[in-house]
Amino acid sequence: MRSIKDVYKIGYGPSSSHTMGPQKAAQQFNDRHPDASSFEVTLYGSLAATGKGHMTDTAILKSLNAPTGIIWKPDIFLPYHPNGMTFKSFDEKKNITEEWTVYSIGGGDLAVEGQEASLYDEIYPLNFMTEILDWCEKTGRSYWEYVIQYENQTELSDYLMEVWQVMKEAVERGLQAEGVLPGPLNLSRKAAYYHIKATGFTHTLKSRGMVFSYALAVSEENASGGKIVTAPTCGSCGVMPAVLYHLSKSYEFSDIRILRALMTSGLIGNIVRTNASISGAEVGCQGEVGVACAMAAGAANQLFGGSPAQIEYSAEMALEHHLGMTCDPICGLVQIPCIERNAFAAARALDSNIYSTFTDGHHRVSFDKVVETMMETGNDLPSPYKETSTGGLARDFEQMD
Repeated sequence: MRSIKDVYKIGYGPSSSHTMGPQKAAQQFNDRHPDASSFEVTLYGSLAATGKGHMTDTAILKSLNAPTGIIWKPDIFLPYHPNGMTFKSFDEKKNITEEWTVYSIGGGDLAVEGQEASLYDEIYPLNFMTEILDWCEKTGRSYWEYVIQYENQTELSDYLMEVWQVMKEAVERGLQAEGVLPGPLNLSRKAAYYHIKATGFTHTLKSRGMVFSYALAVSEENASGGKIVTAPTCGSCGVMPAVLYHLSKSYEFSDIRILRALMTSGLIGNIVRTNASISGAEVGCQGEVGVACAMAAGAANQLFGGSPAQIEYSAEMALEHHLGMTCDPICGLVQIPCIERNAFAAARALDSNIYSTFTDGHHRVSFDKVVETMMETGNDLPSPYKETSTGGLARDFEQMD
C-alpha cells in the first residue's frame, strides 16, 4: 500500500473523480505540450454522463492553455474503468502530436494502462486488515502505531495537521453559509439551520443534530466547489470531519489524538482503495459514503480507547451496512441524495462505534471479507446505478444541458 496521504487529498469540490482527477490529468497533459495549438478531450461513460453536473469540463478547460474541444460519449464505456478520457494535442497544421487515454479511478487518483499514477511509492508490506490486526495483537500496538512504522512521522503529522485544519475550516465555513447551492435543483443550504435548531435541544438530540449540521456543512461546501479534504472522496467528504469535529468539541480530544485517529482512518481507507475501489462510478456509493463511514467509525472507536479488534469491528459494521448502496446523483450533481447520505453516515459511524464498544471485538465477518463483497457487489451493479444518473433516484430527472 502507498502512503495514507494518498487517501487525504486537499482540493476543491464537487467531485474527486469527476473534477479533481480530470483537472490533474489535464494539467499533466498541458505540461507535456506547452506549445500545442489546440486540444481535444473525449469523455466516456460515467465521466461523460454526469460530467456537466460535476463541472468536469470547467476543470479541464482551466488547465489547458490552448483552444479545447470537449466531446461527450456517455454511452461508451472503456474496458478498464467507467471514468475514461482521451486527450489529443495538435500542432499548428492540425497534426496530432500525442493521444493519451487516462482514467480517473476515484479519490482524485489517475490510472494509465492499468497503472495508477501516484506521487507516492508502495511503503506498507501488509495490505489486509486481518494481517495488520494480527500484527497489532502480536506487538501490543494499535493501527496508528503501525502507520508510523512505515511513514515519516514528522512529515505525516505535519500533513495531517493541515488536513485537520482544512476539515475544521470547511465545517465552520459551511455553518456560516446560507443561500442556494449552484445548479438547477435550487437546493437550499441546511447546515446553519440544523446547527441553530440543535442548540435548542439537550443531550442526545442536541448531539445528533450537531453531527448532522457538521456533515451538511462540509458536504454543502463541497457541492459549492469549496476547499475540502477527500476522505476518501469529495462526494463523501462530510463524514470524517463531522465525526472528528463533533468529538473534538464534545470531549476535548487533543490534536495529537485526532491526528492518530486520522492515521487509523486513513489506513482503513487505504485498505479499501488498494483491495477494492472508492469510485462511485465503479462500485456505487458504497465505495464512497460506505468507506467514509467505516473510516469515521474506526477513528471514533480508537478515540474512545477501543482495542484493535473493536476498531476493526466498528469499521466492518459501518461498511457492511452500506453494501449495495447505489450512486444515483440527481442531475449529475453531488447534492441529492449525496449530502444527506453524508449526514446519515456520520451518525451511523458513531452508532457503529457504540455497538462495537459493547463487544469484545470478536465477530464472524471480517472487514476484509466485507471489502471483497463490496467489490463483488459493485461489479454486479448495472451501470445506471454507478454515477451515470440514468437509474435509481436520478431516473426521472433530466440531465443538465
